[in-house]
Amino acid sequence: MIINGNGQQSRKCILIADDDADDRELIKVAFEENAADVQISFVENGEELLHYLHRQGKYQEEAHYPAPSLILLDLNMPKKDGREALRAIKEDQALKSLPIVILTTSTSNKDIAKCYELGVNSYMIKPTNFTDLIQFAGMIYSYWFNTVQLPL
Repeated sequence: MIINGNGQQSRKCILIADDDADDRELIKVAFEENAADVQISFVENGEELLHYLHRQGKYQEEAHYPAPSLILLDLNMPKKDGREALRAIKEDQALKSLPIVILTTSTSNKDIAKCYELGVNSYMIKPTNFTDLIQFAGMIYSYWFNTVQLPL
């Protein structure tokens, strides 16, 4: 659990930015299969991601849209892609310490190098089958919520 500004415990949250509805549902189920004690929230593009993080529009109420402990970010999305969103987050003093894992189908060395240059914490290729996705979700949860120390 994470202690919020009011001294109350709040549930850990993974914010997933991915435009593919099927991928979002499979990722959610994969975390559930691991009994991960984490809230999963979704946005469909980089523009929505930034609105969520800045509490703009429909994302103003933190009870429904909690601050993320970790962001899983797809690269290829409409409106504002993952690269643009990553750049905006890492250039923002209030957001730049948020851990971000790129989760994409792109194996391009150019994409990998650019994302690390922009400050991503990890770059991972989306698993191609559900069994591997369940294993991935368990590994992500274990590493980011049981192994490393995250900023509050």
